[in-house]
Amino acid sequence: MSIGRPRPALSLKGIDKAFGDRKVLDGAHFTVRWGEVHALLGENGAGKSTIMNVATGVYAADAGTIEVDEQDFPLRGPADAARAGIGMVHQHYRLVGRFTVAENMLLAAGTQVPGIATLRQAGAAIEAKGREVGLAVDASARIDTLSVAERQRVEILKVLILGARIVILDEPTAVLTDAESRAMLEFVRRLAAAGTAVVLITHKLREVLEHADRVTVMRQGKTVLADATTAGLDTGELARLMVGERTPPPPRAAIAPGPTRLRLEGFSVRRPDGTPGIEGIDIELRAGEILGIAGVGGNGQQPLADGLIGLAETAAGRLSIDGIDLSAAPVAARRRAGLRIIPSDRFASGLVGDLSIAENLCLTALSSPALNRGFLLRPGAMRRRAAEAIERFAIAGAAPGRVSRLLSGGNAQKLILAREIDDHLSVLVAHSPTRGLDVKACDFVHDTIRASAARGAACLLISEDLEEILTLSTRIAVICAGRITGELSMREADAERIGRLMMGHV
Repeated sequence: MSIGRPRPALSLKGIDKAFGDRKVLDGAHFTVRWGEVHALLGENGAGKSTIMNVATGVYAADAGTIEVDEQDFPLRGPADAARAGIGMVHQHYRLVGRFTVAENMLLAAGTQVPGIATLRQAGAAIEAKGREVGLAVDASARIDTLSVAERQRVEILKVLILGARIVILDEPTAVLTDAESRAMLEFVRRLAAAGTAVVLITHKLREVLEHADRVTVMRQGKTVLADATTAGLDTGELARLMVGERTPPPPRAAIAPGPTRLRLEGFSVRRPDGTPGIEGIDIELRAGEILGIAGVGGNGQQPLADGLIGLAETAAGRLSIDGIDLSAAPVAARRRAGLRIIPSDRFASGLVGDLSIAENLCLTALSSPALNRGFLLRPGAMRRRAAEAIERFAIAGAAPGRVSRLLSGGNAQKLILAREIDDHLSVLVAHSPTRGLDVKACDFVHDTIRASAARGAACLLISEDLEEILTLSTRIAVICAGRITGELSMREADAERIGRLMMGHV
């Protein structure tokens, strides 16, 4: 790693930003240099995304200055940032699902990119850039048929084609497997070696120490560590700076499993295009258990979650909850039986961003007499329910009437937990529940899942994060190519055994 001091590419100094009476940036500062990877750390709600949105012209700062290449550069909007060569790949991708890769590239290029005026040119450009940087994509593929990792590639290539020399990556490995993460981080280093200034927003402390040249840490809208070289730092010091203090998780009490709550027998689900998603899945999950489903991304995890909740039709086999056959039951019937889900994408599938916190909390209970009177909703009752949930789940910066899209990732996940963890919970499907969350938010989610199991729920944890699987599960099953390739007790489970099963070696 380089430890010199190359010339600054982008500097933000003394940045203030408030939304209403809530100050989210308080004198924050950040500098990234040409040819370096600069990691930006902080727990959810610390202000990381906000300061980068200021850097890209999405938000206007209330105070402070912005410099590009050591020259004052007032940003009036995203177009100014693009002209300055600043590009950001957001954690929640900005692509049109019904369009192809080439159509999304043409839409982004507009009239800005010489040589991209037709669909054929856009497709050729993005495929050529993919080959050049080692992120191959199929320009003819529709976005809604791509995996999350493939969509990320499209976003990165789009930013590079638009001419970004300062590239901001928001949690680029949050949705990737270990192998994909390594490849992505190698790509990041190659970008920097070619002279690009790279901002790496991540919660993975080991990534910072192994792949970043410098690090800045934010907490509660302020910069608490600025522009420090990573040499000499360790994960413990970075974690302390991020969260202030860490409360160790409570010791896990031994819980004797109760009666069978979820049973899958030869359970098979097809994808929307008709191809097999999962086939012949046999699972018995009892009250008090947390069964971890480990696997490399794209091996049936999403079809399994969709099939369980009822978003994908059962092709064969049987699904029962508490002894009741629900194989052909719709989503509403499965929810009445106590099935709840934490979806893999909290903003796309878990919340309606433009609805208020109160409305999102009550979406699944609108028929409850407590919330309606005939055909009319009771706004006061909805607000009271929301206020209680906000307090019980410690949803920071929340108010019943605030729109949900303004929440940070961690607080959005708390909102989903507050809705799904209710008195009728029988089976909880948690799909990548801590993806993109900071250390403290991860602990909160894990503690909530453990507490649900302790109260008698059966929990199915679908995660590509092996550390999460090993930390949270009471036993582990491995999925590969849509089939369960093995099941391990926690005494048997280790990374090598799980890895072999992930590759289909039974």
